[in-house]
Amino acid sequence: MRALLVTSIGAACAGALLLLPLSPTESADSTLPGGRANPAEDAVPPAGEARVESGTGVPGSTQSLPLGTPSDSTRSVDRLLSAWEDDPSGGRRVASRNVKPFSLVGVVWEDAAAEPRGQLQVQTRASGSGSWSAWRSLETHGGHSPEASSKRSSGRRALGSTAPLWVGNSDAVRVRVVPHKSPTRASGQSHGQERGKAELPGGARLELVDPGPDTPPAAGGKRAPEERRDPGPGAGRDGGEANGETAERPEKRPGGVLPAMTSAQTRATYGDDAAKATPSRSDRPADARIGPRPDIVTRKGWGADESMREKEFSYSKTVKAAFVHHSAETNDYTCAQAPAIIRGIYRYHVKSSGWRDLGYNFLVDKCGKIYEGRAGGMARPVMGAHTFGFNADTTGIAVLGTYTKESAPKAVTEALAKLSAWKLGVHGVDARGKVTLTSGGGTKHSKGTKVSFNAVSGHRDGYVTECPGERLYGELPAVRQQAGRLQGR
Repeated sequence: MRALLVTSIGAACAGALLLLPLSPTESADSTLPGGRANPAEDAVPPAGEARVESGTGVPGSTQSLPLGTPSDSTRSVDRLLSAWEDDPSGGRRVASRNVKPFSLVGVVWEDAAAEPRGQLQVQTRASGSGSWSAWRSLETHGGHSPEASSKRSSGRRALGSTAPLWVGNSDAVRVRVVPHKSPTRASGQSHGQERGKAELPGGARLELVDPGPDTPPAAGGKRAPEERRDPGPGAGRDGGEANGETAERPEKRPGGVLPAMTSAQTRATYGDDAAKATPSRSDRPADARIGPRPDIVTRKGWGADESMREKEFSYSKTVKAAFVHHSAETNDYTCAQAPAIIRGIYRYHVKSSGWRDLGYNFLVDKCGKIYEGRAGGMARPVMGAHTFGFNADTTGIAVLGTYTKESAPKAVTEALAKLSAWKLGVHGVDARGKVTLTSGGGTKHSKGTKVSFNAVSGHRDGYVTECPGERLYGELPAVRQQAGRLQGR
């Protein structure tokens, strides 16, 4: 999860303000004949050029609106956004032409190491109601993208980005930049940015995502070919997951849910792999301590368009720890909307931010339902993009919601315990124990530093951030103990 920028917004009008009133309008689709995404559309659009991108086989689209800079005062009929102007409130604003409805919003920019000078905030208007939300902050990485070092066969690089914010069906948005007035935990700064001129990184674009309706992909839809690689722990004889979970062709799985297993079934299926991972911990490999596998909604179940992501997979050697995050930045959703939220985050991570796939390995909604995240095999050590410096040998679990002041539902903590008990158990890890990881670099631990973590940790343990929120973080000790009990420890 992205780091949370902690700042006062009481004097927000002193910052830069973008005002984007809108109503539905038609824009050109940027796909090639046959439904293939145009590779040229993956690049950052030239300044002032709008992009509307649609996936193929699965509904959904992204509107990409260049923001320019608050100091820009040049008008042009060729620009999507008119020049920035003084706002009666004392800030700066700019207006856009009409755009289509959306449900998720974020901002991206060219340099992944850059960050806005000031805090980005948005207001959105619910479709059909004319009611505006309160101003809400967009979290940033603090100058680090979890996917920045990932190599892609397409050659596309990861961009700088805020966290995606789920806002529900909306038909208008306002954006402003508020100067920082105090130190921020998120960016890892030793001192706060002085109050003053708000600025955006070069190539900044507002991304408005429509995840499409809540229907799974049509049978026979066009999919990207998979490249078979070292399957790693948890692989069956055919290179796919045991009990029908096929990593190489997730859309070919039978049904949208990987069913739960009893403890005996789980140990019979994954016990050999766990015993090989920790041969000295058990005199009886058949009694490998793995929690029973819970129900997990597959990528097919939440409607992933497999042609959108990078075709190759990236694996670590093992999984030593699970990092818990929060995402979507809101609890104001129904659990029936969770698949759409995940499709929105997936589209934002891949099409807007330039990531190879959805960043998290798993996601959990507020009703406790577990969802498969990044492709490559749920039991395998798939390299995610979730904790800068510690993506290797870990798995990332994002809870859909925000739990800083509000406690997470019991269903959420129970799901975290069940998932951790199974996933860590497959790799021979005691969910109650400590593990040592080597930092790949970041704001909290320098590159090469060996760091001790709880096997179930929060994002804030590995990165300078408030994630996964104070209340949820406080529940992790109990999650670890419950996961250990499920492992039979």
